[in-house]
Amino acid sequence: MKERAIKKKMMPLLRHHDIEHILAEARLFPPHLVISSLLSGLCQAEALVKWPAVTVMGQVMDDIARADMETARVIMRRILWNLNEESGGIGWGMAEAMGEIMAVNAPLAHEYGHMLVSYMREENYLELPALQRGLLWGIGRLAMVRPELLLKYDADGYMAHYLESSDLVVLGLASRNFGLLRIREAAHYIRGFVDISQPVDLYEDRRLISTTVGALAREALARIGGE
Repeated sequence: MKERAIKKKMMPLLRHHDIEHILAEARLFPPHLVISSLLSGLCQAEALVKWPAVTVMGQVMDDIARADMETARVIMRRILWNLNEESGGIGWGMAEAMGEIMAVNAPLAHEYGHMLVSYMREENYLELPALQRGLLWGIGRLAMVRPELLLKYDADGYMAHYLESSDLVVLGLASRNFGLLRIREAAHYIRGFVDISQPVDLYEDRRLISTTVGALAREALARIGGE
């Protein structure tokens, strides 16, 4: 089956609420041919399409990396290119996919973790708040599994300026990440966010959760020091 036919079948599947069913169907096709469909899914504004694409991308990339690491590297470079201004695109969903992939597959995390962090640094800095939200989600996903890798690359240091963002969702996601990394020095700033009622739709444990910036700040403080 050609990529176009696979995409025609995969895109409606991504609207299915059962991730395991989507994965089972995706694995009926050669993994490298499913990637284009998933990349298209990542760019969708509809959350119920985008987030399943993120999860499935992580699993499919793990399958690919275990069988052929060089093919996985080629796909990772394609994702990086989509986040590059020279690509001519915006890069929606790419940072989230990177975080998910590296949370699932350790070898890819050790090869590309520094690149995810680089999008918080001046040379690769993502200016759009919407992209920053995706980046911080990706950092948080990786922090849940490999916090030591992020600390190795000084992710907490580069992330500090997001605690001064004018975008409240960015504030909430950054606070959550400092909690996941258990950075005590961030607590002073995070305490100032506990009463912010700005809604946040957080994708966690393969489901969308409705929360607030304040709730994320309180959870972060609890992780940091039992406050």
